[in-house]
Amino acid sequence: MIAGVRNALTDVPGLLVGQHHRLGAGWATGTTVVLAPDGAVGAVDVRGGGPGTRETDLLDPSHLVQRVNAICLSGGSAYGLAAADGVMRHLAAAHQGFPVGPGPEQVVPIVPAAVLFDLWHNTWGNRPDAEFGALACAAATDGPIEQGTVGAGAGAQAGWLKGGLGTASAVLPDGTTVGALVAANPHGDVLAPTGLPWATQLGLAEEFRLRAPDQRELAAVSPEFPASKLNTTIGVIATDATLSKAECRRLAVVAHDGLARAVRPAHSMFDGDTFFALSTAKRELVAADAIFGDAGRAGALDELCGVAADVVSRAITHAVLAATGIPGLPAFRDVFPSALL
Repeated sequence: MIAGVRNALTDVPGLLVGQHHRLGAGWATGTTVVLAPDGAVGAVDVRGGGPGTRETDLLDPSHLVQRVNAICLSGGSAYGLAAADGVMRHLAAAHQGFPVGPGPEQVVPIVPAAVLFDLWHNTWGNRPDAEFGALACAAATDGPIEQGTVGAGAGAQAGWLKGGLGTASAVLPDGTTVGALVAANPHGDVLAPTGLPWATQLGLAEEFRLRAPDQRELAAVSPEFPASKLNTTIGVIATDATLSKAECRRLAVVAHDGLARAVRPAHSMFDGDTFFALSTAKRELVAADAIFGDAGRAGALDELCGVAADVVSRAITHAVLAATGIPGLPAFRDVFPSALL
C-alpha cells in the first residue's frame, strides 16, 4: 500500500479543500470545506451521542438527491452550522446545486454539515458564521492541505491534548484512491500508555517518524490534566471509485472503525462523531475475485472499506502530531518533544 502524492484527501480526483480560522484574541475556531465541483455521491454515519449536523437525512440511500456539492465541517457547536450558509452562497453564485427550475441559477446547493464543540476555547460569542464558510470556499484548492491547528481543528481538543485537523490517503493496487480528512476533537485519549498515538503502527513506510518518549516526559504527565467533556470528531472519507449511495454509506460506517482504532474510548455520549463518505465516480470499482460470482463487487467494496478505516486512523494521528498548542492546552509536540525525530 502506498499513499497518494499529497497523502491527503485532495489525492482523490474531483475534490477541493478550503479552510478558514481565527486564532488569538479570544478566538480558536474555524471551518473546513470539501467541495465537489462536479458533484459527488454522498452518505453519512453518525455514532456519537451528541451530534450537531445539517442535511444528514438527505443522505439516506432511499431519498431523492443522489449527489452533494460540498461538505462543511466546523467548530462552534450548533452555532457553527451557520458556516454552511456561506458555502451555499458560494455555490449558488457558481450555479452549482440541485436543479429546481429551467434557469442555470435556479439551483439549491446540497451542503451537509457537521460541527464539533470548541466553545470553551473561545470568548463566548466567538464562533464560525456564514463568512467562515464563504472564506473557506474561496481558499479551496486541490493541492496540499495544511494540518494541525487550522480550519475546523483550530479549537479542537483530543482528550487532554490539543487536537486538530488531519488528512491521509492510500492508493490501492488497482489505482483506486481513498482519502480522509478529520477534525479530531475526541473525548477519549489518542495516546497509548507508551505516550505515542494509538494508530502509529498503521502508518505507511516512514509516515510517522517517532520514537518512544523520554521516561521523564512520561512521568511529568499529570493524571489531573483536564479532559474535555464536550467533544466530537467529524470527517470525510472519499474515493474516486464509482459507488452508489448505499455503498457510500458502508464506507461511512467503516470510517468509524478507523476512529475507534485511534481513540479510546470512541463514540461516547459526549461526542457527536460523524463521518461523511463521498464518491467522485472517476473510475470503476474493480470486482475482486470471489467464490460467489456476483459477490465480486462486494469483495472489492470490502477491500476498499478495509483500507478506508486505516486511512481515517492515520488522518487522526496526523491531526494530533501536527497540532500546535493554544493557551491552556498543550500539543503533543509540547509534552513529548523527545518523541519527534
